[in-house]
Amino acid sequence: MSADDGRTLVRQIEGHLLLAAARAEGRAAAARVAARLGWLTDTQRDDLERQFEAEYLTLSRASWRRTAERAEELRLAYESRYRALRLRLAAWCVLGCAVVAATGLLVLAAG
Repeated sequence: MSADDGRTLVRQIEGHLLLAAARAEGRAAAARVAARLGWLTDTQRDDLERQFEAEYLTLSRASWRRTAERAEELRLAYESRYRALRLRLAAWCVLGCAVVAATGLLVLAAG
């Protein structure tokens, strides 16, 4: 198994665990809401809980998608900034080496 395969497997497991946790949270929230509505029949309560859980999961996925998109935007922005800083540092290093070399040449020429 390659490192990429291992990372993919870990991401898939994390995704399944995240989805299972969201479903459990949705079921718990649905049960709390349904419990407040004592006039519901068992069938109505089950239907409400299923619909609530499905909506909760849909909202969670939308939130995850927005979070992932924002993370990608930030990653791109930081990578761009890092490249610019790295280029600036390299330019300063080249300039510093040129100054040191020029100073060395002047010292040798004067001596």
